[in-house]
Amino acid sequence: MTAHMPLAERLRPRTLGEVIGQQHMLGEGMALRLAFESGQPHSCILWGPPGVGKTTIARLMADAFDAQFISISAVLGGIKDIRDAVDKAEAARNGLHAQRTILFVDEVHRFNKNQQDAFLPHVESGLFTFIGATTENPSFEVNSALLSRAAVYVLQPLNEDDLRQIVLRAQGIGAVPGIEADAMARLLSYADGDARRLLNTLETLAMAAAREKIDPVTDAWLLKVLGERMRRYDKGGEQYYDTISALHKSVRGSDPDAALYWFVRMLDGGADPRYMARRLIRMASEDIGLADPRALRMALDAADVYERLGSPEGELTLAQCVIYLAMAPKSNAAYKAYNEARAFVKKDGTRPVPMHLRNAPTKLMKDLDYGKGYRYAHNEDGGFAAGESYLPEGMAEPGFYRPVARGLEIKISEKLTELKRLNREQGKP
Repeated sequence: MTAHMPLAERLRPRTLGEVIGQQHMLGEGMALRLAFESGQPHSCILWGPPGVGKTTIARLMADAFDAQFISISAVLGGIKDIRDAVDKAEAARNGLHAQRTILFVDEVHRFNKNQQDAFLPHVESGLFTFIGATTENPSFEVNSALLSRAAVYVLQPLNEDDLRQIVLRAQGIGAVPGIEADAMARLLSYADGDARRLLNTLETLAMAAAREKIDPVTDAWLLKVLGERMRRYDKGGEQYYDTISALHKSVRGSDPDAALYWFVRMLDGGADPRYMARRLIRMASEDIGLADPRALRMALDAADVYERLGSPEGELTLAQCVIYLAMAPKSNAAYKAYNEARAFVKKDGTRPVPMHLRNAPTKLMKDLDYGKGYRYAHNEDGGFAAGESYLPEGMAEPGFYRPVARGLEIKISEKLTELKRLNREQGKP
């Protein structure tokens, strides 16, 4: 009977000491270990990527406190499942042995606000201890009211030593054949920190190896069975946005190797190259700006070339753009100026356009002095109407744009200084 159980279930830890990984929480004196040893369960959120032990820890907590364990999947469940869980918890509390209940909600971020709110009165009354598992940042995905009543524990991907221990345990019960060193290294890399993925792969390999009488598993055979290695990558989740953040910050930090690494990581994980092109355009405006105006043109051209060539040839042009942006002089002066101008306009009143700046397409408007006194800059010395004002009357010079001493903005700064000098000579403050 045991031999027919899934390998993941056969190897599931039965005690806290059997848990592999997460020692930053489960080691001696660590936060979650102390919670187990306290004798008093408390509501919590287990936040971490897939396959790192969230469900296992919740089950062990129920065992440690001799509690009824109820599991709900937020992907498949709804309000009815929550009501059923409440009924079971009340029955356990009021039964002959007055048993506690631990309610485990997997993928809790999939429940909407109303569904999450349905837990609150029962958490507050102590009817059950709530444990939510999520792969998404609970700050954004879990209601603040529920979050405030639960401790948050952050689980980490398993490292290679952790994953190797899992393989050795599987071999220890005869579920997996021998594995050569190169094949083991590839297998652990393929698992990418996910114990569930590793166990499912081991199960597949074990069946294939038994059928073909392979023992030990070689790297060449493993590669044939696994096919091209694909990294775990959630194209809608936090890892996605963490990686694009790393790319953006590497470009901003002028590190072409790091920028290229994160760019390739994004593509390797399945990111849409068109999305990458849009991000590069954003970087060219936000972090380079007028220090090198060619950067924006480069980003736009790279996006256009990708549309013409498609994959995989078009990615090379995007990579070239990544390197150029990383090495370009940096300035966020235009970005800051725009944000300051937006903030100013939002809080400021609606100032009238000065008469000399108004358009005067009709005789009536000219008679009302629209455009009167306007100085046409092209007719002035140097193409600059020194002393002229282009802001609403009574508005002080805001100084939104402050060029940095890098790239083309050095020249822009010099020109601004000269224009301000000419304005002062004409009495303009």
